[in-house]
Amino acid sequence: MLQWRELYEECSKCHKCILGENRTNMVFGDGNPKAKIMFIGEAPGADEDRLGLPFVGRGGQLLTKALTALDLQRNRDYYICNVCKCRPENNRTPREEEAEACLPYLRNQVALVKPKMIVCLGATAMTYVMGKDFKITRDRGKWIERKGYHIMAIFHPAAIFRDESKKVLFWEDLKIVKQKYLSL
Repeated sequence: MLQWRELYEECSKCHKCILGENRTNMVFGDGNPKAKIMFIGEAPGADEDRLGLPFVGRGGQLLTKALTALDLQRNRDYYICNVCKCRPENNRTPREEEAEACLPYLRNQVALVKPKMIVCLGATAMTYVMGKDFKITRDRGKWIERKGYHIMAIFHPAAIFRDESKKVLFWEDLKIVKQKYLSL
């Protein structure tokens, strides 16, 4: 297992897949590196690629606003990152080989943070963290326990902009996250 500095340097030099060729910035992660909660998304978008920080675009701003309303702060309560560290063109879903190339980095991040809870933001993160048998519409909001981690998937915040009806479920799931956080 690499420590933070070595892991960051390895990610920033990575060209295991095509995504490394076209990035502006590698988007590593942000927040409290010893947090109880770890949020994992799919891949950086345009704003994240430009700034080198995860979840700073429109969806990330919605997530931050909702978590702040629950008194969960990025620098204090959670760590946030993505399965893929580089932006797929046109914000497309990462291909399997792209996600697979980044999974060792994600596993290393999880091992360093040692969160009590992992929250997968959307179907892609859910697939690579929880497994291919899980479906976001069927399984979101339900905790599973694996290797000592409490893991749950919720809708990706960007999905709220495409389907307003998911907003209530997204908010309810985040309240479940907060309840679990307080119980650990």
